[in-house]
Amino acid sequence: MSEDLEKIEQRRKQWEETTLQKPLKRFSQTESPAKFCTPADLKDFDFLEKVGFPGEYPFTAGNYAFLPGALAPKLGGEPPGLGRSGWYSGYGTAEDSRDYYIKAQAAGPNVAFDLPTQCGYDSDNPLIMGEVGKVGVAVDTLRDFEVIFEAFTGDKDLDRISSNFTINAPANIYIAMYLALADKRGIPYNKLRSTPQNDILKEYVARGTYIFPPRPAVNRMFRDSLVFLAQNCPGINITSIGGYHIREAGCTREQDLAFSMAIGIVYLQTGIDAGLDIDSFAPQVTFNAFGGSVEFFQEIAFHRASRRMWARILRERFGAKDPKSMMIRSFSTVHTGPSNTTAQRPLNNVTRGVIAAIAAACASGTPIVFPPYDEPLGLGWSLEAQQLQRDSVLIMLLEAKLNQVVDPFAGSYFMESSTDEIEEAAQKELDKIEAMGGAVAAIENGYMYREVARAAHERQKRVESRQDLVVGVT
Repeated sequence: MSEDLEKIEQRRKQWEETTLQKPLKRFSQTESPAKFCTPADLKDFDFLEKVGFPGEYPFTAGNYAFLPGALAPKLGGEPPGLGRSGWYSGYGTAEDSRDYYIKAQAAGPNVAFDLPTQCGYDSDNPLIMGEVGKVGVAVDTLRDFEVIFEAFTGDKDLDRISSNFTINAPANIYIAMYLALADKRGIPYNKLRSTPQNDILKEYVARGTYIFPPRPAVNRMFRDSLVFLAQNCPGINITSIGGYHIREAGCTREQDLAFSMAIGIVYLQTGIDAGLDIDSFAPQVTFNAFGGSVEFFQEIAFHRASRRMWARILRERFGAKDPKSMMIRSFSTVHTGPSNTTAQRPLNNVTRGVIAAIAAACASGTPIVFPPYDEPLGLGWSLEAQQLQRDSVLIMLLEAKLNQVVDPFAGSYFMESSTDEIEEAAQKELDKIEAMGGAVAAIENGYMYREVARAAHERQKRVESRQDLVVGVT
């Protein structure tokens, strides 16, 4: 094999000195703008170790043997449901949001709280005047919570739907409200399905809706919810880790992966320190999503690397034995990312969304056109944009039949080498964070925040200097 690789490398050198030189000279270039990979880029490649089979460790090829979307053409319509909640939504008062859910016939609430609620303020606090109900619903009391859920009764009662809550710093309070509502309706906790975001550490790095210092926020607030949910509520996820928010704030693809892994390690170690067995709670640790872009091949490689990296951390560092503990559970894989959409020529965002959704299918995920094309025009998507988004997904599943091949780039010299490169870069960054004492220490000393700010600045400079081109903008 080594002799074969030597022959390939020699032949490549010959190719670079002859065939490649012709187009380089013609277009006045010194190096090729396109990459070409050979077996020499995959030295010591072990398929079973690096890729494996879909649904099996190390999950590089995908979490599942196949996705429900593969059944859509056979069933002649929507793929079978997985109990997902509705679209992220909520605004104004509890009554406003309740009426919206009723009108929209929502499958379940995916509640957006306003910023005062996320930061622990009551709506009558003069400090937050003018912000109440603006980017989500204001919830001050259990009664507000009950009003929202008046839209979900009967065949949509708490034990028949999935309920998600984008809340972090005061997550314990709103989990308690959800459980109190279940008590009032006579629904046992083990019948509930829900995902509170409950990812406080990314708030210090990206979003900013934190209340307490990071260490007590993790060691008391997060730990208490983790232990209670693990012991009493098997259908309620403990957290939904949000690398998505960190990349939207400006970090690089590799930082997104490293920072997410570092934060996940803190949460897992918190459960271990509380006396829990890793397999008793790790399956309830989910990921909201990672960041996104329309860099087709790199995003596919990113998600393959993320699954392998997380699986190895769980098995090798924490000694997990249950395969469910080792899986990155997320509603999406590749997506455009709202920060990559443009207000200029907004219909171009349809193309961006579809490219990313095709990449999602190639990354062993369900294609999701996210966000709808009018995302940059203001809060709230038009019905037209939502319909186009849904139809685009159905075209990809029913007509293009994208989910009928799992991990189609498995074994590709380019894809496997790119997956390795992203994982190695992320691991190097993760090792740096671990050397500081982990994610909490890297937040306390300002490292993560500074790195995100630096990366965001560099990205904006590339756009303004037209080094990175954006159609319709530069």
